[in-house]
Amino acid sequence: MDESPIGRLVRGLAMAAAFAGGCALTVVTAVTVISVIGRALIPVGLSAVPGDFEIVQAGVLFAVFCFMPWCHLDRGHAIVAIVTDRFPVRFSALLEFIWDVAMMIAATFIAWRLWAGLIDKIGNRESTFILRVPLWIIYTGGLIGALIFVVITIYCVLRSGQNALSPRPARPLSGSGE
Repeated sequence: MDESPIGRLVRGLAMAAAFAGGCALTVVTAVTVISVIGRALIPVGLSAVPGDFEIVQAGVLFAVFCFMPWCHLDRGHAIVAIVTDRFPVRFSALLEFIWDVAMMIAATFIAWRLWAGLIDKIGNRESTFILRVPLWIIYTGGLIGALIFVVITIYCVLRSGQNALSPRPARPLSGSGE
């Protein structure tokens, strides 16, 4: 684990984002349970939560983008360790660097497109169908997570690049965390 001030800051940022995503999923779960119970009890006068699917969509969007930074920082993505663990250490370190660069490019592209969508939704004043929540608010939630993801991927590129270029690289982490 990187105990430098930057390493602790990046880890704290990823952890805070993951916690926010977990809170969003808790709310989504509660809304879903309440809505299902309401639907089951329609004969006694209850009903579903209005706009429940809109709440679930927005909450899951936010949660996914909040979990991605932590997942990438801790190497939680699917890998083929049974193959890559057999590679020489230097080659594995170089491969990790290449994948980190690819992930940084993907994260930057996603953030850019969310930004473009956000600007579009602000301009056309589009809103959800039932709750009438402006879509730019939902896009902003996803964009915040995506921007944190970009920061984390930049850090990972620097970390893996330093390892790949060192005289004695360490074996890259294989989803076991830092």
